[in-house]
Amino acid sequence: MKKLLIGAIALAGLAAPALAGTAYAYKFKDHTIYVSCFRGPWKEVIWDRPNAKFVDSLVTLGYDYPTSHAIAERVCRDEALVFNPEGLKSEMKRIYADSPEYRKR
Repeated sequence: MKKLLIGAIALAGLAAPALAGTAYAYKFKDHTIYVSCFRGPWKEVIWDRPNAKFVDSLVTLGYDYPTSHAIAERVCRDEALVFNPEGLKSEMKRIYADSPEYRKR
């Protein structure tokens, strides 16, 4: 019984980082950008990476895949934007406004 309990605690500890993250949806013109980052269990930027939903929403908006991934990676790894929904929104608005030449639309 004791081994089972220790195993369950260990498993829960391993699963906790996978559950940590941020996800916000922002409407720009006629498209929604899903800012979704895997954050890890810390406030520090250590394992932070964009989730596929974030990159895919940028591709749908008209960016090519490498540009979409670069934008998402930059946003997710910015220390000032960790758990800062308003900062994420203003940064995505700035990126959207400043880079129309990279979009296909």
